[in-house]
Amino acid sequence: MLTTEKLSIFGLTPAELDSLCQKELALPRFAAGQIRDWLYQKLVSDPQAMSNLSKLQRQKLADKIDFTSGKIAQHQRSTDGTQKLLIRWDDVQVAETVLIPDDIRRTACISSQVGCPVGCKFCASGVNGSQGNLPAGRIVEQVYALNRELKNSGERITHIVLMGMGEPLANYNNVIKAIRILHDPDGFNISARKITLSTVGVPPRMRQLAEEDLPLNLAISLHAPTESLRKQLIPWAEHFSLDDILGAARFYFDRTGREITLEYILLAGVNDRPEHARQLAAICHTLRANVNLIRYNEVAPLPFSRPESQDVLNFQSILRHNGVNAHVRKSRGRDIDAACGQLRQHNELPVIQPTPD
Repeated sequence: MLTTEKLSIFGLTPAELDSLCQKELALPRFAAGQIRDWLYQKLVSDPQAMSNLSKLQRQKLADKIDFTSGKIAQHQRSTDGTQKLLIRWDDVQVAETVLIPDDIRRTACISSQVGCPVGCKFCASGVNGSQGNLPAGRIVEQVYALNRELKNSGERITHIVLMGMGEPLANYNNVIKAIRILHDPDGFNISARKITLSTVGVPPRMRQLAEEDLPLNLAISLHAPTESLRKQLIPWAEHFSLDDILGAARFYFDRTGREITLEYILLAGVNDRPEHARQLAAICHTLRANVNLIRYNEVAPLPFSRPESQDVLNFQSILRHNGVNAHVRKSRGRDIDAACGQLRQHNELPVIQPTPD
């Protein structure tokens, strides 16, 4: 007997949910709005708890739609307020998502893939490679899960960064659909200007993103100011030249008017010397960009170290002396698995990463 896979509620745009309710489930026109109110406003994902729908209507929904199938496999809390969730959907699809509180902001750092194909030499996300793309619904569900954690405090996610596991532009269609659902007034209603997509640099997709009519913040994980050093640190740099990436960044600014952010993880003795700062400043003079400097969070057993505070300040000072708007990003969650991919790495399936006794 053939079975039909259920649809993910978080993978449906408002228009798709409207159509499904009216055409396939024969629900009243207003039912889809009631469901969205339960889901996005009340943060209730159990159809049986949607009390303004009839018993028959609730059963129709349960039969056709999958509501929050992900389970929180682990939940870590830092002394600085950062929270990190490991969400497991099945034996393959596992993702990290992080809640970062900062003053009145509540930022969700979400994943777009399981693992990462980029393989940055200093990053835990790509240690075991990529196990595939997350569908749109599972990207959106990460924000729902964090909002549930905030519910008792009356707070909500205000900003989103696609900076967790994975290369978002390598999962383009699912990521764009997820962003549109998160941005939609009938979804989580998060302004596109409060959503940041971070990429290692995929020029064709960056140019496509510029034409999506979504004024997102685009961040480029640069991490090195020269082609040769970048190729040593980021294997994917073999696919796209730095000139092509910067050209696509300029195109993105021209189309959207959104200034580019260059992300730069400082690795002690590798890319944090004064000459590197001067080379980075020269790059910044070729486009409208600001720089986020990030002190490395150590990942065992990777052979990279966290730079000294003075070296970080010296690097920032050189950039600012050369007219570059450079900030040092706060280190968050260092008393938990701070770096991207660490929590998943420590909790991976035995066939991939055995857990020590």
